[in-house]
Amino acid sequence: MKRYSSLIYVLILSFILTSCFDKRKPNYQYFPDMYEPVSYETYGEYDIFPNAQQALEPVKESISRGWLPYDYEDNAEGYDLAKADLTNPLPYTEENYNKGREMYDIYCATCHGGNGNGKGYLVEREKILGVPSYDDIGRAITEGSVYHVMYHGINTMGSYASQMSNEELWQVTHYVMTLKDLLEDKEQKEFVEDVENPVVR
Repeated sequence: MKRYSSLIYVLILSFILTSCFDKRKPNYQYFPDMYEPVSYETYGEYDIFPNAQQALEPVKESISRGWLPYDYEDNAEGYDLAKADLTNPLPYTEENYNKGREMYDIYCATCHGGNGNGKGYLVEREKILGVPSYDDIGRAITEGSVYHVMYHGINTMGSYASQMSNEELWQVTHYVMTLKDLLEDKEQKEFVEDVENPVVR
């Protein structure tokens, strides 16, 4: 009899616990923060924020950490200004040269060629046409024009500003200008002493 009474108690308790059960809502929340977050939900609406929007716009004229503005616009005038005025802020050290060569081999050589003559792998396979040599007199590239083109892209060449940091873009610029000198049968510049790099803009 005791055995049956225990069973009856268990059944009654089970009935009490499940009688108000609602499948749309959990009865017990062992970790309520999983259901009711303390933090604000992304794109949620809360009266505490302007326009009741949690997703606020950045403060005007603020810049992202690690990013520096580039003042030359992506047009013909910006290109000409960069070509005439922009110079490489990095010293021509062996370390910067070697890093520039490494990045060049990754991003540039497939089109521009290992020596900068415009005969890269994709050009030889006729996947891309019209890649100029760095000693093209009509273009007369400068440090500023090289950086500008890598930063913004030009024609079928896209921008590399998202793949390389500002410092890496300038290191590649050093290497490209060295290839230009070699194509023009000029002697390679001598490396300067390895000094601490300035802030690269």
